[in-house]
Amino acid sequence: MSIRRNTWKHIRRSPYQAFAAISVMTLTFLVGGLFVLLSIGSSVVLNYFEQKPQITVFFTDEKKETDIVALEDKLKQNKKVAAVKYISKDEALEIYKQQFQKDPLLLEMVSADILPASLEVSAEKIEYLRDLAENLKAESGIEEVVYQQEVVDLLLAWTNTIRTFGVVLVVFLGFVTLFTIITVISMKIALKRKEIEILQLVGASPWYIRGPFILEGALYGMIGALIGWAANVGLLIYSSQFLQTLFVGIPLFPVPNLFYAAFLGGLLSVGMLLGVFASSLALLRYLR
Repeated sequence: MSIRRNTWKHIRRSPYQAFAAISVMTLTFLVGGLFVLLSIGSSVVLNYFEQKPQITVFFTDEKKETDIVALEDKLKQNKKVAAVKYISKDEALEIYKQQFQKDPLLLEMVSADILPASLEVSAEKIEYLRDLAENLKAESGIEEVVYQQEVVDLLLAWTNTIRTFGVVLVVFLGFVTLFTIITVISMKIALKRKEIEILQLVGASPWYIRGPFILEGALYGMIGALIGWAANVGLLIYSSQFLQTLFVGIPLFPVPNLFYAAFLGGLLSVGMLLGVFASSLALLRYLR
């Protein structure tokens, strides 16, 4: 009898144990996959904000252009700064005209003289924004330093919480899954103890005896990973329209098919390795 047929016989003879093992695996990969998606999504959002000008520095009319250029050069030498762009009064007027081109009345009321010159500053990491903003406020000739402090702080707190809580929860579920598979395989080894002893006496190879149990654990892991992947992808597709309206302008969607394939491949690989590892531990402990 082949190893695959033996594996199927193990599963068929104890369907409730198989269902319990697959259910725990599914829960682990459902939650784990969800936190992977959340972590990747938050990283995309952070990267989007990091690539945009996050701080705008407005200067008083008394601030000379040469001093502004000197400050620009100083910022470019700062390792925390990714990019700096100088917006003159005339350029500010052009930007204003583009924004309010449909309202002629507002255009007539504004000239370059009343608009302030400014610098748009992008940080290498979003964590640097607070320090950069505080340093810029200390410069002379600064009318206002604008950056979305509450949004940045909330985004950082949200991202760190997702990563920390996700890692802790996935590790916990991973141990629960590991012990569940070990328990299920151990029970099956105990039930087949006499059959295993007979196979050893007639000279069956170790792989012929151990193979079905290892393959069974791998199947539990892969089936659980597949169901968890399908649930996560379905949830992502279902909520994509809402998320697009929530994160307008941020390149989260459409999700490429290659990502779905890589996500599936990653979960299947982890599921198979987890199932094989758990089965191997059970065999090492109960079958010598």
